[in-house]
Amino acid sequence: MKEKIGMNAGVVWNALNEGPKELKALKKATKLTEKDLYAALGWLAREEKVAFAENETEVVVSLI
Repeated sequence: MKEKIGMNAGVVWNALNEGPKELKALKKATKLTEKDLYAALGWLAREEKVAFAENETEVVVSLI
């Protein structure tokens, strides 16, 4: 499981390398399930690699 989360974190990293994304757009870009996306984001957040911000309607994720 840990290996899968780490691999998915790489997929998320690559998608965010193109620029900040709202969660819905990030899910679509990575084609991960919601569960896998959140696990990968948790991995990256723990490593202090991503930042979260809220706009009027959605959470936006970006690389630090």
